[in-house]
Amino acid sequence: MDKYVKAPLGDEIVKQLRAGDYVYITGTIYTARDAAHKRMDESLKKGEELPVSLNGNIIYYMGPSPAREGRAIGSAGPTTASRMDKYTTKFLDNGLKGMIGKGRRSEEVVESIKKNNAVYFAAVGGAGALLSRSIISSKIIAYEDLGTEAVRELQVDNFPAIVVIDSEGNDLYDMAVKKYKESF
Repeated sequence: MDKYVKAPLGDEIVKQLRAGDYVYITGTIYTARDAAHKRMDESLKKGEELPVSLNGNIIYYMGPSPAREGRAIGSAGPTTASRMDKYTTKFLDNGLKGMIGKGRRSEEVVESIKKNNAVYFAAVGGAGALLSRSIISSKIIAYEDLGTEAVRELQVDNFPAIVVIDSEGNDLYDMAVKKYKESF
């Protein structure tokens, strides 16, 4: 089912999303990958304020290529999400509502998604040039020294994603395997 959502996300919207839904996100989302996650985790451990509030927000695991002339951003494909798993439960406990990446998540992250009424989206890997067309603007807001791994604020318009893990813990990957096995 196609759904159109505004970011940041509210609890009621998250509760309506189901594994397998095609979602088009409009609003503000943030990028962060391994190095930025590590720095934000260190800040939380020290009791310091993060460069962006996690409350209700979506983090896109992505490091873009340089923007071509006239474009807001270069290729903007997703990074493998499991690399962020060691930080994710803490971020979800601090208000993060959504994540966009590719690939599976750990059982610990799935449980934290359920506990915190959050959602994990997948973007299509290998389609970074197409995904970048939904990004209206991009600005670095933290950790500029990290280059492509700096935290960016993105304005997106109908950014396409698929709900992989919904707030009830339903996992599209597991559902697809089960459906495949039942077909034999």
